[in-house]
Amino acid sequence: MAEVTEQQVLDALSVIPYGDGNIVERGMIAGLRVKDGHVAFAVEVDAECGSKLEPLRKEAEKVAHALPGVISASVVLTAETPAPAPHSHSHGGCSGQKTAPGGAVQPLMPGVRSIVAVASGKGGVGKSTTAVNLALALKADGLKTGLLDADIFGPSTPRMMGIAGRPVEVASGKIGALENYGIKCMSIGFMIDDDSPVIWRGPMVMSALEQLMRDVEWGELDVLIVDMPPGTGDVQLTMAQKVPLTGAVIVSTPQDVALADARRGINMFRKVDVPVFGIIENMSYYVCPHCHERAEIFGHGGARREAERLGVDFLGEIPLDIAIRETSDSGCPIVISAPAGPHAEAYRAIGRMTAEKIETALEKRKTTAPKILVQ
Repeated sequence: MAEVTEQQVLDALSVIPYGDGNIVERGMIAGLRVKDGHVAFAVEVDAECGSKLEPLRKEAEKVAHALPGVISASVVLTAETPAPAPHSHSHGGCSGQKTAPGGAVQPLMPGVRSIVAVASGKGGVGKSTTAVNLALALKADGLKTGLLDADIFGPSTPRMMGIAGRPVEVASGKIGALENYGIKCMSIGFMIDDDSPVIWRGPMVMSALEQLMRDVEWGELDVLIVDMPPGTGDVQLTMAQKVPLTGAVIVSTPQDVALADARRGINMFRKVDVPVFGIIENMSYYVCPHCHERAEIFGHGGARREAERLGVDFLGEIPLDIAIRETSDSGCPIVISAPAGPHAEAYRAIGRMTAEKIETALEKRKTTAPKILVQ
């Protein structure tokens, strides 16, 4: 069967009416991509009516998916929207959840017990490597674990987790999460070529991220690790506000420049009432494999001192080691390739601390929840 073309998708979408024309004539289709039977695009709408047009998005997705040769269709609804109000960061109502008719709250991922963000104030500090190995460490200690690659512009989960497939629709009608090493994974990288840039505006990115959570069959998970985009911009702030995060882990290298950015990341999460579990010092030191001499290339101990100064826990240090880099690049991370080694144990120690933080945060959320008394 011949692969579906972009023009065929546009022709099919032109039957969907909108206003005095259809969604194609009115220039509402943006970012259309067709690759190996996977179709993805955005439907751009006016900001004031964006939230009311979810049925339009679903109709566009249904029409595209019905085309011969289409394996999956991913459609996001995007609009230029004003920034959220300062009080909109609570974890109820619209913060990462949808309200069904009758006022019932529908969580984005009903089977996911906790969500932990792995973040950094800047790129290049090894955040994704840390997120992947932390997820594997939690899995090794018996937790049902998932990994969401929320770094839309630089997805690295597919390579690091050794997954090369494309997501497909499952019996529930949702997209099936891809899996390796017992970890359920989802990333925009599964849907695009390695060298294809993602050129999306902030609202479109947020809509895509919400669908990667809502429309993916995650099943029952004890914890979902979210590899956050680097930085503290609008995407990161909105993600922290919209997703019911259980807590956040900050990754930094020891030098002052990275620590200054890590400080901003911690303050961002504090502003939206997300508990900061602690700081990890990555690339903490280097040990020469030949002479075994230790060198502190980026300094050492800066993250520990910063954690003490800011009143958060220091979760541990990970060395700068070629084995960590090589195993991540090869798709068999160090926790899997050398589970008995010192580096894997360092990640597992951090995983154990993180698991304890998760339980504490969940218990605190229970005890601080409002109680309704019926008299």
